[in-house]
Amino acid sequence: MNEEIIAKAKEHFGEVLKEQLARVERMKAEKDFVDYEKLDQIIIGVCGGDGIGPAITAQAQRILEFLLADEVKSGKVKFNVIEGCTIEHRAEVNQALPDDVLAELKKCHVILKGPTTTPRAGDPWPNIESANVAMRKALDLFANVRPVKVPEQGIDWTFYRENTEGGYAVGSKGVHVNDDLAVDFVVTTQEGSERIARAAFEYAKKAGKTRVTCVTKANVVKTTDGKFLNICQEVAKDYPGIELDDWYIDIMTAKLVDPKRRTQFQVLVLPNLYGDILTDEAAEFQGGVGTAGSANIGKRYAMFEAIHGSAPRMVQEGRDKYADPCSIIRAAVMLLEHIGYADRAKKLERALDICMYEEKKLTITGRDTGATSAEFADYIMETMQKL
Repeated sequence: MNEEIIAKAKEHFGEVLKEQLARVERMKAEKDFVDYEKLDQIIIGVCGGDGIGPAITAQAQRILEFLLADEVKSGKVKFNVIEGCTIEHRAEVNQALPDDVLAELKKCHVILKGPTTTPRAGDPWPNIESANVAMRKALDLFANVRPVKVPEQGIDWTFYRENTEGGYAVGSKGVHVNDDLAVDFVVTTQEGSERIARAAFEYAKKAGKTRVTCVTKANVVKTTDGKFLNICQEVAKDYPGIELDDWYIDIMTAKLVDPKRRTQFQVLVLPNLYGDILTDEAAEFQGGVGTAGSANIGKRYAMFEAIHGSAPRMVQEGRDKYADPCSIIRAAVMLLEHIGYADRAKKLERALDICMYEEKKLTITGRDTGATSAEFADYIMETMQKL
């Protein structure tokens, strides 16, 4: 009986390996990054997601349209609103990222994306994969970039999280061998690890940083984490002016809260799961995940999103219009910078800081005791006009 169970598990594992080897070949065939200056038109996709996603993403879109009004008028920039990435539609077609949504996404160059619901055990939805994970894989958005800044505490971190591999690569394709044994897979490739390491070092070089920190658990997870660390060490040899140090994920979570040590970190490069955990911890220093944006960068496409969840309870209670839009607006800052409008990105970032931390004429509470997301977006645009 055990031989039959093992044979079935081997067959399943073989299919997983075939898929990943095919992905490796696609990575090897990758072309260069898109040069936005050479495009006749930049298409910005706006994908609201579900829960509070549509409410807050609409406000970020309003701000982008305000800042890019001349480009929209001239035809240099076009906005494409993409529907259908809701949990209801995804459940209906039983796809993490429905084919019709993916087709529309591929017509865009960059995407502003609201949060999406990922089903959990006990939810009334099929056990489909995270839409975020599916989108990152389908569009090969290999670099998840999250900045965290708290100047008064000496914190200026930029995280480069590998976005398509690690523990999330085949997260829905583990094996229930039998009632006593379940096995999941962790994937690390030469190409995937090298490109995220190089992206981190290239950013450090351009930004004048002097240190890149690699975070793994290579002392225990020796094969996959060990490979990631070794590749980072090899890439570091091409950047003699930048120091590479490495930390284990468990002690790193502690050192981020160490006032003496944390100011020494600059650029951090991590496998997928560790990056997910550590960036949420890091966001707490600047006010929580509701204050942080996220960039997901590939060579052909790029996606920018809020890093918090979809908060379906707020929708059920009729409070979605009071949801905090600051995280998705932070993502819009990164989008502007990515497509070449750094001056307007800085203006928006400055206005956000004024509205959130300095003047604070309006506050977001998530309830009718505070401003609506639309009112806060108006406040930001009014502030930008004064800068």
